[in-house]
Amino acid sequence: MRAALAIVLALSGAGVASAQDVASAPGAILRGLDKVSGETVDIELDSGQTAEFGRLAVTLADCRYPVEDPSSDAFAHLTIADAATGTAVFDGWMIASSPALSALDDPRYDLWVLRCKSS
Repeated sequence: MRAALAIVLALSGAGVASAQDVASAPGAILRGLDKVSGETVDIELDSGQTAEFGRLAVTLADCRYPVEDPSSDAFAHLTIADAATGTAVFDGWMIASSPALSALDDPRYDLWVLRCKSS
């Protein structure tokens, strides 16, 4: 079974990893959802900047995008902390095309990456 899968992957080219050139953007645009009120807010951050969203403090470290197709996908490194306690509730990369892959786990708030900001 594994041999058959390896042959199919080799023939389809899916088994070949290709490196993609990426560039860093000066900032990112995120969208936040308050699950209780249903209110959505777009948050525009520059790299290194922190914004308040409800009781959360959201800090953008970097936003990257594919050089060949800047509008296709973005991924941002975010640190999200509970402003009341200072405890980090999320620290990692979020991907615009797959927000559930690496998501904020909070009972009230949801936050995801829309795109990188162009200069």
